[in-house]
Amino acid sequence: MSQVKVYTVLCVNSSILMVFYTPGHCWEFRIISRTGGIFGEKKIYYTAEAALTTGLEWLRDEQ
Repeated sequence: MSQVKVYTVLCVNSSILMVFYTPGHCWEFRIISRTGGIFGEKKIYYTAEAALTTGLEWLRDEQ
């Protein structure tokens, strides 16, 4: 059974931001763009809030 835990899913300007936890990579985020592209980094965040903040910054910079 997978141990992925989803912290939040947000829709911002037609893009979806998801913050999630996996035992091997701690907290991460991914962005699904309005055209279906998936973006993010294989970077470890030690809190969900840190991953959320970085994801929101990515979305802000995208505009």
